[in-house]
Amino acid sequence: MRILLVEDDEKIASFIIGGLRQSGFAVDHAANGVDGLHLATTEPYSLAVIDVMLPGLDGLKVIEELRRRGINTPIIILSAKRSVEDRVRGLETGSDDYLSKPFSFSELLARVQALIRRSSSVSEPTRLTVGELSMNLLTREVRRGETAVQLQPREFALLEYFMRNPGKVLSKTMIMEHVWDYHFDPQTNLVDVLVCRLRNKIDRDWEKKMLHTLRGVGYVLKE
Repeated sequence: MRILLVEDDEKIASFIIGGLRQSGFAVDHAANGVDGLHLATTEPYSLAVIDVMLPGLDGLKVIEELRRRGINTPIIILSAKRSVEDRVRGLETGSDDYLSKPFSFSELLARVQALIRRSSSVSEPTRLTVGELSMNLLTREVRRGETAVQLQPREFALLEYFMRNPGKVLSKTMIMEHVWDYHFDPQTNLVDVLVCRLRNKIDRDWEKKMLHTLRGVGYVLKE
């Protein structure tokens, strides 16, 4: 799943990005409100974490504009403003949750997971199935048939992307954009290496292979 972080404090942003990536999320970061609004209106996100006091365009105006355009991405406000009035105003603006600074990452992560779980129960399935492969997005359990498959966070994110697009050829660029973020070097072999690791875990011990390479085009997951 892909998260947008709009935060101008470099240390806080680095702290959050590192934690979310270790938890298996792809994270795009904007350091001001203008860039944050642009990303939020042009890219699909499972959730956005938005600071209030931002250069260019403050976070509340970003949220107001997103809601005005009908974009319903779940939003958590992360702000140093702590008063009851600030929290009420943030929620009334259109955010779904409000967390005051200083904060613990474990609490932020719990709120991110809860909000995604809540939104998924309305609009998206919590379990994906392609042939013998099944994935529980809430418990993060993956199985091929009756066999549990242990995946690292980035491998889980890659397989989730494949399982959301069964039978569809996914290019390296598409995979980079969804599993990493938009700050990537297309010349690296990160995708090839990650696909190889995933293939070893979901196909190596089975006669029928599910993850296929289309040389020069990309990869496809098929039943």
